Amino acid sequence: MRLGFVSAILPDLSLEEALTFAAAEGFDCVELMCWPLGKAERRYAGVTHIDAANLSDSEADRIGQLCRTSGVSISGLGYYPNVLSPDPDEASACRDHLKRVIAASARLGIGVVNTFIGRDWTRSVRDNWPRMLTVWRDLTAYAADLKVRIGIENCPMLFTGDEWPGGKNLAVSPAIWRRMFADIGADNLGLNFDPSHFVWQQMDYLAAVREFGARFFHVHAKDARVDRHRLAEVGILATPLEYHVPKLPGLGDVNWGAFFSALTDAGYDGAVCIEVEDRAYEATLEARKTALRQSARYLRQYLG
Repeated sequence: MRLGFVSAILPDLSLEEALTFAAAEGFDCVELMCWPLGKAERRYAGVTHIDAANLSDSEADRIGQLCRTSGVSISGLGYYPNVLSPDPDEASACRDHLKRVIAASARLGIGVVNTFIGRDWTRSVRDNWPRMLTVWRDLTAYAADLKVRIGIENCPMLFTGDEWPGGKNLAVSPAIWRRMFADIGADNLGLNFDPSHFVWQQMDYLAAVREFGARFFHVHAKDARVDRHRLAEVGILATPLEYHVPKLPGLGDVNWGAFFSALTDAGYDGAVCIEVEDRAYEATLEARKTALRQSARYLRQYLG
């Protein structure tokens, strides 16, 4: 396995600076964010370390040279919008840019893009399904033609009242994954698995590794801590951030030893990228760099 990090936590660094930091800290790889240029609409979004919409051949060559010089590879390109937004203009713009990111991944020789399936959060899973199939059969076919695999992260995108009640990502559970993989029928559609999302949903992330490990194209290393006292006060129908907080690996409820044991049993040998969303480490750039260093020290005991 290769240890890396998600570049969204370093928005104030250029691509060169992010790769230089990764090399200096002994990281093997980085998942680079590819949002369209412009203002972020939510926390951790809007970061652009590769401008997929304007990726020329010369810029692709420059990025390749930066990776060779630094010794740090790109584990995947990341873009996490809602391609099934109920706003048709937003959904169309997101799908168009996702195709640009897929094309950029192919041009750079990476072959992996990480994203969300999306969802109209005001409608049921059943009511979202026909539109989801139409959109994703097109996207996976486009990616397959370019020999790109798509890893779907299992974050429900349900944090505040703005995403209530369904969240903005359908692909959040084994029951949905089984049906999704069967109905879309695309071998290049898999998972970018993050165990922390299963912690607060009270699901078994080890069982998920055992059943779906072969569909893991990428892994995020983030932890989560559930406040049981607060949960007893507000219940599971409260918005999730009322009773849980994202944490650095080792500071939450994920059993990382058991998780890596399951990954190795499943034969996973890809990238594991630290995703920092722990607000206790966000005050400054140096604090965010410290979060990556601390997380790497903790995880390396499981990586050899």
